[in-house]
This record gives sequence, C-alpha cells and structure tokens, in this order.
Amino acid sequence: MKVAIGADHAGYELKEEIKKLLKRKEIDFHDFGAHPPLDPEDDYPDFGVKVAEAVAEGAYERGILVCGAGVGMAMTANKVPGIRAAPCYETVTARLSRQHNNSNVLTLGARITDRGLAKRIVEEWLKAEFEGEPEPILLKKLNMLSYYPVDFLEYRPSFEVWGPKE
Repeated sequence: MKVAIGADHAGYELKEEIKKLLKRKEIDFHDFGAHPPLDPEDDYPDFGVKVAEAVAEGAYERGILVCGAGVGMAMTANKVPGIRAAPCYETVTARLSRQHNNSNVLTLGARITDRGLAKRIVEEWLKAEFEGEPEPILLKKLNMLSYYPVDFLEYRPSFEVWGPKE
C-alpha cells in the first residue's frame, strides 16, 4: 500500500508521529508537506489538495491529512473528484468509513485528538477493507456529485436517473 500524507502548520507534529507509525509498519508513503520552517500562512487547502489529487490520480491508494480539527482538510479533499475523505475522531468511525463507504482519505484533528488515539485511528483505518461490491450505486452517486457546478442546487437532477432502489 502507498499512502500520501500531508498537514498544515496545525497538524505538522501529529503528521510526524503518523509518519513514524507508517515507517514501523513498513508502509510506503510520501509527505506532501508542510515542512519546516512552518508558516502560519500555509493553509490546509495548500496541502489537502496535493494529497487528494495524488490519491484521485491513482499514484497513492490512500491519503492521510491532518489539520487543527480535521474538518477543513476533509472539506478540501472532498472537492477533488473521486475522493471520499472522512474526518474520524475514534476507531469505529475510521473502520466503518472504509468498510461501508470505501473512504480513501482519512482526516484527523491535531488539536482535538491525542497522539495515542490518532495512531489507533490510523491503524484501524489502514487495516479495514471495503466490504461492498466492486462499484456500488452509492459510490457512483457520490462520484457524480463531484462534477456538479458550484450552483448545482438550481439544476440538481433527481437521483432517480439511476432507477429504483433494489
């Protein structure tokens, strides 16, 4: 497995701890930043989009992003078509985000998640596998939403285009 990892200035220290975990587990990864010297003007979109694009393009199977709360990185990553980023604050959500939703990016909040718990979340998320069919309708629907224009609410089509639920 190849993992893309990134953080803004708020998530830098936790990102470094996660890198140590990945090394111990012999998981190949690339660090997309931030790197010292840290600049408080470096914002989460600067690094979140790099990781999300690398995962969406297939260069990495999964991505891990860290910012202050994990929310900004999730919002950023989910703007990239094909990304299913999940902010996780405990291990159950991390596991279920993989098993049920096939999340391909994990986001963590360095200001609200202690290091020990963050490492357990990462371990759980990395070992969990998607339990669904190869390309279930729900993932097709999520991927379609990635291509809506910003003002899509005015033109939002009905999900009935996929036919009735089975």
